[in-house]
Amino acid sequence: MTLAYDLYWSFRSPYSYMITHRLVALERDYDVVGHIRPVYPLAVRTPEFFETRDPLWFSYFQTDIRREAAFLGLPLRWPRSDPVKMDFATHTYPKDQPYIHRLTRMGVAAAELGRGLAYLDEVSKVIWSGEVDDWHEGDHLARAAARASLDPDALARTVDAEADRLHAVIEDSQVAQRAAGHYGVPMIAFGGEPFFGQDRFDQFKWRLEQQGLMRR
Repeated sequence: MTLAYDLYWSFRSPYSYMITHRLVALERDYDVVGHIRPVYPLAVRTPEFFETRDPLWFSYFQTDIRREAAFLGLPLRWPRSDPVKMDFATHTYPKDQPYIHRLTRMGVAAAELGRGLAYLDEVSKVIWSGEVDDWHEGDHLARAAARASLDPDALARTVDAEADRLHAVIEDSQVAQRAAGHYGVPMIAFGGEPFFGQDRFDQFKWRLEQQGLMRR
C-alpha cells in the first residue's frame, strides 16, 4: 500500500529547501507519495512574529542555516532577491509583495499537475543555492519548471487566470497545517502526527517504516 503524507512548505524557508532533495529521493526509492501544500511564509502570514523575536533568534538562525547546509552538503546563499520584500529601515514587511504570492501559487498549480515536489526542488535550488542572481528575472523559473517536467507557459497561464482560486487553496492549506499540529515550515503531517523542521526527516522516515514502508 502506498503511504501518503502532507508537506507544508515555503519558498522563503531555507529549511524547506534543505529537506526537499531528501523527500525527492524518498519518493524515488520507496512507495510513498506527498500531498504537496505550499503555504505563505510567516513574514507574510504573521509578520508580527518577527517583531517580538530576541536579537539572538536572528543571529542563531543565520549561523544555523549555514551550518546545516554545510552538514547536508548543500550550497546556500540568502536569495538575491529575497522572495519576501523587507523594509530594511524599519525591519518590517510591507503588505505589497512583488514575488511571494505568485511564486506560491505556482507551487500549488504544479502540485495540482502532480509535479509539486519536483517543482519545489528545482525552484528552491534556483532561489537558495547561490548559483543564480535575480532568480525572479529572465527565464530562470521557466527553466526550473521545464526541469520538473512542466510546461512553463501553461503553468504561468493557469496561475494568471486562476489567481484567486489558487490563493484560496493556499489559505485552506494554512488552516489545515495548524490543525495538523504546527504553523512552521517545513512541516510533514503523517498518521495524525506533525513533524516540524527539516531535522525531523529521519524521524518521519522511521515512522513510515513502522507503517510498512516498502522499496519500489
